Amino acid sequence: MLLMILLLLGGFGALYFGADWMVRGAVRMEGSLGLSPIVIGLTVVSLGTSAPELIVAILATLRGNADIAVGNVLGSNLANIGLILGATALIQPLLVSERVVRREIPIMILLTLLLFALIIDVEIGRLDGAVLVVLLGLFLTYVFYRGRKAHAPLPSEYVQLAEEVKTGKGKAVLIDVSLLLAGTLGLLLGGRAIVESSIYLSRSLGISELNMGLTVVAIGTSLPELATSVMAAARKQTDIAVGNVIGSNIFNIAGVLGVTGIVRPLAVDPGVLWVELPAVVMLSLLVLLVSLSPMSKGEFRIRRWEGGLLLGTYVALGFWIL
Repeated sequence: MLLMILLLLGGFGALYFGADWMVRGAVRMEGSLGLSPIVIGLTVVSLGTSAPELIVAILATLRGNADIAVGNVLGSNLANIGLILGATALIQPLLVSERVVRREIPIMILLTLLLFALIIDVEIGRLDGAVLVVLLGLFLTYVFYRGRKAHAPLPSEYVQLAEEVKTGKGKAVLIDVSLLLAGTLGLLLGGRAIVESSIYLSRSLGISELNMGLTVVAIGTSLPELATSVMAAARKQTDIAVGNVIGSNIFNIAGVLGVTGIVRPLAVDPGVLWVELPAVVMLSLLVLLVSLSPMSKGEFRIRRWEGGLLLGTYVALGFWIL
């Protein structure tokens, strides 16, 4: 038991550092190619920090443990909104751009509602997965098109990293490839460790694999989002914190469940339709409501008490689900 707990913690560490190294390597490569901030922001910050959920979901599904995969995605989306945004807003009130309020959050809610239709037959099949992946592609295409001339904020350390590569201060190719390979290896090893230890612990403790995915695994795979959001809030780059979380949730639903469903159809526990998925919808609607606090033209905010409301609702939903 102790060995499996240590394996689980080690898996979380490998996932966290693997995601960080992969993100840094990708930032350097995109910076050396001279790509715009909107491209880096979409492909690195939101998609990169969702890599742990994708790796864990694929490995768990291939292992025949679809409940861990589904629970991980839904639990991560709950944790991203309630735990990460809630706790971050308590540290520093969060600015929310008009783009996120009027576009990204509604899209996240619509995708979550779409899941009801896709899993009504208690399975995410290959056709369902293809639909989700196509929708993700359309969303990214739309954002690229609308954001070509728009400023897309990035965490300051990533901006500095990309600029250093552009000015030739780093040995781009060798470092880029090394970071990407190290990050990918860390994600694969960490994901394997988490899946194996979670299966053992859930069976030993009498906890369902779905609940294990919703709680322990989900919080662990959300560590990259938590680190990015807290750092952004501490540096008063709070619009990055919100955009990162919402973008990650969109990718979790459309990308992680979509790709995993294509790799192998996912059997879904029928209870998800009545408990876990409604909880995600409820918290998603709540973050839209609290984000509508106007601050100035084109800018909204999540105040400290609203962050406390998100966090408290997350805890209450956790007791209801479990």
